[in-house]
Amino acid sequence: MTYNDVRSAESCPLTPATLAQPQPAHSGAALPGSVRARPRRASTALAAVLAVALTAAGALAAAPASALTSPASSAVSTVAADAPLTNLSHLTFLLDTVPLPVLAGHTTYQAAEQPTAEAPWTYADQNDDGSYTRIGGGTLDPATNEWSQGAYNADDIARTAVVYLRHWQQTNDATSREHAVQTLRSLTYLQTTDGPNAGNVVLWQQPDGSLNPSAEPVELPDPSDSAESYWLARTVWALGEGYAAFAADDPEFAAFLDERLGLSLAALNAQSLGDYGSYDVADGVSVPAWLISGGADASAEAVLGLAAYVAAGPTGPTAPVARTALEQLSEGVALMSSDAAAPAAAGDTARPKPGSAPTTTAGAAGDWPFGAILPWTGSQSLWQAWGGLAPAAVAEASVVLDNPDLLAAAVQDTAQFTPQLLAAGGPDNAWSPTPGEAQIAYGVDSRLQSLVATADAADAPGLLNLAAITAGWYFGANRSGLPAYDPATGTAVDGIERDGRVNPNSGAESTIHALFSMLTLDAHPDLKAAALGIDETVSTAGLSVIEAETGTITGSGSVSTAESAWTGEANWSGGAYVTLAAGDSLSIPVPASDQPRRVHPIVNQVVEPAEATAWTAPGRKGQGKHGTTQLGETLNGDAGEQGVTEAPGRLLPLALSTALPARATVVVGTTDGAAQVDALLIQPLISTVAVTGPAGDSTLYVSADTRDTQRRIDVPRGQRLVQQGFDATGQAIGDTNRGHGSERSGTVFIAAGGFTQVHFEAKR
Repeated sequence: MTYNDVRSAESCPLTPATLAQPQPAHSGAALPGSVRARPRRASTALAAVLAVALTAAGALAAAPASALTSPASSAVSTVAADAPLTNLSHLTFLLDTVPLPVLAGHTTYQAAEQPTAEAPWTYADQNDDGSYTRIGGGTLDPATNEWSQGAYNADDIARTAVVYLRHWQQTNDATSREHAVQTLRSLTYLQTTDGPNAGNVVLWQQPDGSLNPSAEPVELPDPSDSAESYWLARTVWALGEGYAAFAADDPEFAAFLDERLGLSLAALNAQSLGDYGSYDVADGVSVPAWLISGGADASAEAVLGLAAYVAAGPTGPTAPVARTALEQLSEGVALMSSDAAAPAAAGDTARPKPGSAPTTTAGAAGDWPFGAILPWTGSQSLWQAWGGLAPAAVAEASVVLDNPDLLAAAVQDTAQFTPQLLAAGGPDNAWSPTPGEAQIAYGVDSRLQSLVATADAADAPGLLNLAAITAGWYFGANRSGLPAYDPATGTAVDGIERDGRVNPNSGAESTIHALFSMLTLDAHPDLKAAALGIDETVSTAGLSVIEAETGTITGSGSVSTAESAWTGEANWSGGAYVTLAAGDSLSIPVPASDQPRRVHPIVNQVVEPAEATAWTAPGRKGQGKHGTTQLGETLNGDAGEQGVTEAPGRLLPLALSTALPARATVVVGTTDGAAQVDALLIQPLISTVAVTGPAGDSTLYVSADTRDTQRRIDVPRGQRLVQQGFDATGQAIGDTNRGHGSERSGTVFIAAGGFTQVHFEAKR
């Protein structure tokens, strides 16, 4: 069973289990094969904060046109400052009219009067002439015109409805209102209305409107409405936002959406939410047992809809049920914060409430994954971007519920994990636990939406600086160097590989999430201007991976090749690892650096308590043992009870207590017992992200240190250094210069666990 099987069998997934497998050309990921928080009024500090990204050179000057082979064209370079980035043309092209056959257990609003609705095709392949062909999921049977999965799916229908809802609410566009109505009608037709599966949702639908509850290949749950699912969570999202939008505009339709939301919540209360207050064990860690399909990922998207619904002030019978579900799901999502993880003790049935401890530097300067909210109770060593809306969800919920305790998890994720993600090479779709995936619009948008929502809820202006850098991905600040979104057509590439190759197709998920991002940028003009000012990533210097197999083994140890890179909850980096016996040592070469680095050996810990591996850094030649640095040790076992995970033990990066000296070029592990070592994660105490574009050059300095830090940089003649620093919660530091004359001397101040953005401007 793979990660994809256990989680949600998404319409277009790129999961750890499928990384090495061939994908269809129309896959929603990059070769080989895309959520948010409601845009709110920008923080009053936004203009001042983003000034650091808008240099005197002029943030909105036109960038040079590029000859592109991807759906994005040079139009992005010449978009006018006041022109909207949101273009729904391609999403509307994906829409088709769907018949709604009379079928027991499936009906929708005014089904007799309107026997058709609208739904988007799942994929869109780019043709040689630049046009697109709409494609369904799986393989097509020409004789029946049916796909082995279907033409349309509930995941994409739900999110398409939310795009049109937000566009209508933001622009008062009547056409978007009508598309929102029709896609919501289509979505609710897929919901089962009676019988044992009432409230659950069928995932796939064929071009003729017939339903395909059991797709090929098999997806879980099977049939797709036999249990709760990711698509049920997204149905809750769309119904909640739909009710909020139509409550005053069309009370009759809103009442229908309210009724269907109640049906959805009844299904959830009979399933996961019925376990509220109980906990499972995952590799020795206590995890909430009431998350939808076992995940903060699916639950977060339901929270977005519930927050919108509750904020609209409903008064009917669904209202108290929805508020309770919002409280319970947002609490569970917050408890998946990696900084909140609690070891499970015998007989434990309770966990601390989220936010019971203040946000500290423990994210960026602590254990992997550096403050991120983990997406899935089935793994303690996987972060993936399908859970990227979790910070946005708990931030939104904290405002609606007036519960600031929820906010700590969102702040930790956005202010500490996100800068580390950007410095490691940008918004990868997963760390499993090493960075190693493509980048897709889903992951980029999830980061952007979470940064903006948390900045608003926490009044943390520094998160908007990170949001501008993140959004620059759409305009060329990515591994391909090409725009990933075209505002002239509304197309978005389906993904960008780690080597810069682009999947030029533009399927529903990529299009939807790119449009969520554009709607947010259009709603925040200063943020939009800053993002358009960034169209190239010059360099990143952050988390890196050194494979254990590159080391020298002393003793009886050997390099082992995994039967499958996927363990059931993580990936062996490079598909191989080093097996050591008692007394063996492993000497791994690492590049020299100009600064100390934190070292995280990735060890496959067994369940039972076991011996340890001691890690050292030998001194320079001639220093002998006196020059050796004792870095710390990692346990070979004591992973804890397997519980709900797919495999015993855990493949996890484990932080060493002492930093690797700057000039050290070797890390040595010596073990007292059997050990399996996968790789080393090397984390600079100060990472950097350098970007450029029409706004000029700027660099983000990111701290993984527990102490405030200063870095010396060269200031060009005739220029002065401009910097703005933020602490580990994204709050501005009042006096970044700290009296050190940094404008002239080139001293950059970085707060412990925080980040500082700098640029140069001409002296006045």
